[in-house]
Amino acid sequence: MTQFKQTPSQTVGPYFAYGLVPEQYNFDLKSLFTHSAADREVPGEHISIVGNVFDAEGKPINDALIEVAQADSTGRYVQSVEEARESGFRGFARVGTGTDPKLRFIVDTVKPGATADDSAPHLDVIVLMRGMLLHSYTRIYFDDEAVANEKDTVLQSVPAERRHTLIAKREAGTTYRFDIHLRGTDETVFFDL
Repeated sequence: MTQFKQTPSQTVGPYFAYGLVPEQYNFDLKSLFTHSAADREVPGEHISIVGNVFDAEGKPINDALIEVAQADSTGRYVQSVEEARESGFRGFARVGTGTDPKLRFIVDTVKPGATADDSAPHLDVIVLMRGMLLHSYTRIYFDDEAVANEKDTVLQSVPAERRHTLIAKREAGTTYRFDIHLRGTDETVFFDL
């Protein structure tokens, strides 16, 4: 029996833009989700998460797709589509890296609250891109939440020398910087879910 090898059509292809974020790439389709998880009138501290996805050689990736899910500023997750429409808080954002001149992703949202006593404010992140057969899961914590980070059971389960790869650093005003490294010495911690 002949053994066939994997063909390019069996890898995750470069169709993210068209199917998942068409408005960002100026296609004539409506995006189900955008780079914004919350409308401006939603209560809480409005923030932006800005970063790049880097390959093993430290080069920014131009076709990554980032999905972010989170609780609102009180630590509560959206329970229904109707609730999201009424409140303006969707709790989910999706953005590609291919349209920004610096190949960044930018997510606009509100800073989440802690979802439990043993949890720090965080965003759940999924990374997808061409050539990845399985998407990767990670989290974003905040450098100005040190006390809460110390008691977060998920963050504390990560070896101390690797935790910094999960911490977004506050820059100017309400902007946090969070880069995702797929390989290398600063490889982001990914979770096996």
